[in-house]
This record gives sequence, structure tokens and C-alpha cells, in this order.
Amino acid sequence: MLKIFPIDQVRSGMFVNQVTKQTATLKIKTRGLIKSQSQVQRLIDKGIREVEVDLSRSVLEQPLEIEDDADALAEGPASKVTHQKPSDGERLGTANTLYDKAKNVQSRFIKKVKNSRPSSVKELEELSADIIDSVFEDPNAICCLTLIKERDKYLLEHSLNCAILMALFARHLGFDKELIDNLGLAGLMMDLGMNTIPPDILNKKSKLDNQEWQIIHGHVDVATEILDAAEIDNQVIREVVTHHHERLDGSGYPSGLSGDALSVYARMAAIVDSYDAMTSTRPWRKAYSPTQALKQLLGFSQGQLDQSLVHQFIRCIGVHPVGSLVKLKSGKLAIVTRANKEDPLSPMVMTFYSVRSGHYNEIKQLDLSKAQDEIESSVRPEEFKINLTKFFKEVFLQQVK
Repeated sequence: MLKIFPIDQVRSGMFVNQVTKQTATLKIKTRGLIKSQSQVQRLIDKGIREVEVDLSRSVLEQPLEIEDDADALAEGPASKVTHQKPSDGERLGTANTLYDKAKNVQSRFIKKVKNSRPSSVKELEELSADIIDSVFEDPNAICCLTLIKERDKYLLEHSLNCAILMALFARHLGFDKELIDNLGLAGLMMDLGMNTIPPDILNKKSKLDNQEWQIIHGHVDVATEILDAAEIDNQVIREVVTHHHERLDGSGYPSGLSGDALSVYARMAAIVDSYDAMTSTRPWRKAYSPTQALKQLLGFSQGQLDQSLVHQFIRCIGVHPVGSLVKLKSGKLAIVTRANKEDPLSPMVMTFYSVRSGHYNEIKQLDLSKAQDEIESSVRPEEFKINLTKFFKEVFLQQVK
């Protein structure tokens, strides 16, 4: 049963089917379950004034009281809204706004972790809900942001990226929404304890000694203490937080678990955690390109990672993941902006730089499944002295409409 509601009457538990009225110039199509009032506020902030709610898919503690004018509204002109498909620039801009907001929320929570063990993770639960909604609404756009990294914000971005990648991976594997919610929250929380490690150990360029490794291993205990303080007893979340550094062959930590002792969720987390770490610049090494990182996952010592899940993860994010910087045979550099499930080697890209001339070009969208061009290799921005993060935020998002 579909009914139109003014945005100020929307509450938690309603399933929004589509936007029917908005004042912003940005065209937005929203579909999903409202899990918090912060989501409603986000819709209001985007200029949305009215939505269509699917009552049959809503989960409400009390039945809705529908007034006659709501019935009239559903049959009126407002329900005959023509939705314009958002451009790649608009999609990426919306995802970037959410990602920046997420960094602010996570940053505030990390400050609490450094001072104590917070007794509530409500803000993280709401943040995880927003991230997962974005994964369902526009997986390409939010995935792109996981590879636009800032060098001095690794721990902050790592938590967000793990939440995004866990949700994407779980969705790819066909898990139900509740399980995806739990895995997204677990991704946010699993490395929170790293923020209590002394900076001189975190940023050490040389090999860590045994005592320093023990301190690093202790970050899992800190994360478990946060779960205890917040009274989170969900088994899935606890398995991910506690076991994401364990390995199938027993070589991981903190307990040296192996084989069947590790759930599929812990195995997924090990892959996601390793991939995001490898695609990030660390004090002791440069970042791998996404394609190089995927090859590393496939080349891990036999038995460390679940290789069947590694293959599924590669199918999930693609051979050239969204957000990757690639060099085309035409001599242009491009950012992958949309996956092509039918032809993974020919995604949608945005070209912006000429390797031959060494200059930035006009940003152009290119569908490699139709163009006379193809990806030659995955590359790292440093190879061409490009500050990809600065370019993406200050130029790319401003020009791509």
C-alpha cells in the first residue's frame, strides 16, 4: 500500500519508496527503510518535502493514522513527478557529503575512545545505518570514496572504509538487511582500539619489536571493552571485532584461532581489513594500487585467507574497483566511476589527464564498453605526481555535473 507523506510526518520504521516533491535543484531518488530521525533530517537538508511510503514494507510500532488529505495527496498531481536520473557528478557529490559527515561523527567518537570506554554507540549505529542506506542506493558512488584517501587520516578513514566494504561484500553475498546492518557496524568498530596505540609505535617506519607487537595486538582488547561497556552482545559484531586479525592457518592474533573456529564474518573482515590497509599509504610503505592489492590477496600464504571469499570479494568490487586511478591505452588517466558487471574490464570512467602532454584535460565521461579505448593498467597517483584527493575534492566534484 503506497501513500504520500510530507517529510515532517515521516518517522522511523517507514519504508520510503520514492521522492515525490523537492525544492533542491539536485535530483535525488531515495528508497529504503528509515531507521533514525537523523535520516529524516538528512532528507530535509537535501530539500526533500514529500515522499511516497510503502506501508506494506514499513515496520512501525503503532499503526499509522492516515487522514483524508493524505489520501487526496496520493491521488493528486504530486504523485506524478518525473524523476531525472542524477549525473555521476551529483551522485559522487552526494556520497562525498555523507562521507565527510561520517568522518566528523567518527572523529568525535574516537576522541571519546581515547579518554574512556563509551557506554553508548548510538551515534555509530546511526552512522552505520546512513552508510548502508547509501550502499543500497548508490554502491558505485560510496565505494569510490574508499579510494580517495587523505594521508594523515588513515585510522579515521580505515574504519569508514571497512564499514562500506563490509556492507558491499555482504550485499554481494546475498545476506539479509539485518545481517548487513550488523556487519557494517562491526566494520566501524573493529579497529577503534588502534586509536589508543602510542603514535610512535603506529608511525614507526622500521620493524616492530615483540613488545611493540604486543601493544598493537592489544587494540582488539580495547575494542572488546567498548562492546562490553555499550552492552553489545550481538554475536556477529563480536566475532568481527574480536577475530578480524585471526588467520585460517592459526598465524593470526589475538588467540591464534584457525579453520572452522573462524566464522565467515571474521573471514570476510580479514579480507576487507587487509585490502583497505594495502591501498593506503603507511609510514613504512607506499599504497598499493587497488589491482595490486587484489593480487596480493590472491597471493597470500596458502591458508591465511579464505580464497573462495577472496574471489567473491574481487567479483564484488571488480578487477578495477570504483575509485581506481587507471591509465588508458590512449595515454589518458581516468577515475573509474561505475562498475560494469557484464564486462568488468570495461567500466565507466572519467578522463582528466594526458600522460603524453603532462597536463590536465577537460573532464569527460567515457563508457569503455562502447569506446575505442581500454584500460592499460591500474596506477598510483604518485607515479604522475598527482594529489588525487585534492584534485577530486577541489576540481573533479566541481566540474563533473
